[in-house]
Amino acid sequence: MNDAPPPPTETAPFPFDNSYARLPANFYARVEPTPVAEPWLIKLNRPLAEELGLDVEALERDGAAIFSGNKVPEGAEPLAMAYAGHQFGTFVPQLGDGRAILLGEVIDRHGRRRDIQLKGSGQTPYSRRGDGRAALGPVLREYIVSEAMHALGVPTTRALAATVTGQPVYREEILPGAVFTRVAASHVRVGTFQFFAARGDMESVRTLADHVIGRHYPELMDDEKPYLALLRTVAARQAALIARWLNIGFIHGVMNTDNMTVSGETIDFGPCAFVDSYDPKTVFSSIDQFGRYAYANQPAIGQWNLARLAETLVTLFDPVADTAVNLANDALTEYGTIFQKHWLDGMRRKIGLSTAEDGDLELIQALLMLMHKGKADFTLTFRRLAASAEDGAADAELAELFEERKGLAPWLEDWRRRLAREGQQPRERAQAMRSVNPAFIPRNHRVEQAIDAAVQDADFSLFEALLDVTSRPYEDQPERAAYAAPPKPGEEVMQTFCGT
Repeated sequence: MNDAPPPPTETAPFPFDNSYARLPANFYARVEPTPVAEPWLIKLNRPLAEELGLDVEALERDGAAIFSGNKVPEGAEPLAMAYAGHQFGTFVPQLGDGRAILLGEVIDRHGRRRDIQLKGSGQTPYSRRGDGRAALGPVLREYIVSEAMHALGVPTTRALAATVTGQPVYREEILPGAVFTRVAASHVRVGTFQFFAARGDMESVRTLADHVIGRHYPELMDDEKPYLALLRTVAARQAALIARWLNIGFIHGVMNTDNMTVSGETIDFGPCAFVDSYDPKTVFSSIDQFGRYAYANQPAIGQWNLARLAETLVTLFDPVADTAVNLANDALTEYGTIFQKHWLDGMRRKIGLSTAEDGDLELIQALLMLMHKGKADFTLTFRRLAASAEDGAADAELAELFEERKGLAPWLEDWRRRLAREGQQPRERAQAMRSVNPAFIPRNHRVEQAIDAAVQDADFSLFEALLDVTSRPYEDQPERAAYAAPPKPGEEVMQTFCGT
């Protein structure tokens, strides 16, 4: 293991305690960020910095240098993590952090261990032929969407800072460069396990599993079969997470195994997007040409990814191979049951149900079919349904969202008969529905408008406005009502891009 200390610095203090850097040397490569020309701090997430126990005033002063990688904070042990992964179903035995560098870990004010990572900070041994840099647009997209997901109550990595580098990156065109500072419970992925399993290095698989259990799931240490318990726990976390994605109309866009964390957080907001007009086959990602990661496919892909995790761990479950495989299959079956429960419970809450009855699934599916046929906006349909739950006069405004309205009135009658068997008062029910049905999401066209203004004109006002409105997604904000509207003709975003 390379125990070389980081270079001496005199920058803002970070309370680093770097457990991943204490793992064996084959888990990562020690690497320094590559300095940039003229860094400028676009945005510092002050509330998150305070939560992490950082010196906010010092970061305001020195943040451009720190978050661009020009100055490494004292106590950091910069490294690029090794991992593999299935990308669109094809296994790549070595990927790794090709443009990201983990500065280190801090213990936040709530006692939680959090990674701080620079993304776009230069080449690493895993860059292959890449430049290790990030363009400004993808950095702003990840900042906006990750913080919006947090405000929506979805487990997610967070945005600590965004910094422009003062030098270009070369993609299909020349673009301004930037660095994104990401905070995560950890950056251990399914692909991290695959990296060692592909090499037959089961000692490292076990070491990694022990690290993950100790870091994320210490309650499993005394389990009779801790590694099986780890698989089951990760599967349950992913089932709950993907159910939340579907409940809010989110499409990750690139659900490769190297983009699935074992902590249960959403990670890597590349070609992600939110559904506008509801269609379960919706795909935005320009690289997903066959719809592998379409909106409705996400639960099954989650299970497929977990099967790949199970393959790396299966020999640790039981010394009898057949028994080990059966245990793994049982855990994967549990995933489907857990997902269905979380998704259905979430959808019940979205249509105002606080109890469970036979027939609820059919009622929900009937609404989704009407939304698909009528090309109704996903987010606005459920938000306006809350108004209909309080006052039937609001049905007319709800119906305006549907190009084809046949069947909507009978569905509303069935829905109201179901609501009548619940104990809530109309106003109470509507308030509960508004607490789970956002008025504001980072709509794709708004994200693109914010990116275009920043990239073309160095105008960050739309970026700031979108951050502000999506930080309170469940509140009515009359002064920002335009941000709730779906795209007008000509504003629709048909494709999103990864940016690498």
